[in-house]
Amino acid sequence: MRAILCLLVCCFSWLGLSQNDQRFEDANALYNQGKYAEAIDEYEAILDTGQHSAELYYNLGNANYKLNNIAPSVYYFEKALLLNPNDEDIVNNLAYAKKMTVDAIDKVPQVGFSRIINNVVNTFNADTWAKMAITGVLLFVLLFLMYHFSYTTSKKRIAFVISILGLLLACFSIGMAFQKQSLDKKDNPAIVFAQESRVKAEANKSSEEVFRLHEGTKVQVLETYEDWRKIQLSDNSVGWIPEEDIKLLKTF
Repeated sequence: MRAILCLLVCCFSWLGLSQNDQRFEDANALYNQGKYAEAIDEYEAILDTGQHSAELYYNLGNANYKLNNIAPSVYYFEKALLLNPNDEDIVNNLAYAKKMTVDAIDKVPQVGFSRIINNVVNTFNADTWAKMAITGVLLFVLLFLMYHFSYTTSKKRIAFVISILGLLLACFSIGMAFQKQSLDKKDNPAIVFAQESRVKAEANKSSEEVFRLHEGTKVQVLETYEDWRKIQLSDNSVGWIPEEDIKLLKTF
């Protein structure tokens, strides 16, 4: 009985993927015909099935860009970039989309030792650092065994030195993996979808307004209180914004 259920699930999954492939081709055809709104509907229908891909988000960003939909355009390009951070087309089109935004916010540069550490940590993702740590441990074990069973002094010396290097690589990579994971957890970006949003000093409507933001601006969400979210801008400005005015990027 269980085998039959598994077979049925696989069949339905295959049918769903086939339908989505056809929808994707139909959406691309609509896009090429200049029917951008219809193409968006087809792309979003694919998203509703739970399927995500950098290509899908990229096409959604392009279609919204053609219609001058600022916030959705930036949002979907940013989503595509999360899945494929090295794609030059996504990077370039995101830059074009950001030119439509109103807010010009300076970015506070990192300096000194913290900048160096963050650059090193962000060289690889957490999984890659973890794989490097495992490689270092295996290297240490193999070379230590070689050191132990070697009879000549020169081979023992070489094996010992390289095994220690492997251990150091493992320890360093483990540290970088945890640091990268910590940075990723703190990274909670969102895009402003409200045409204009009044950011408050505290999480209530009667609080003092500290600044205003407009659609398409990227913010970092620091915490949540009821239907308010505390945000931080790239210039380190902080305030509270209504939850309904922004859309989180990391939702998958």
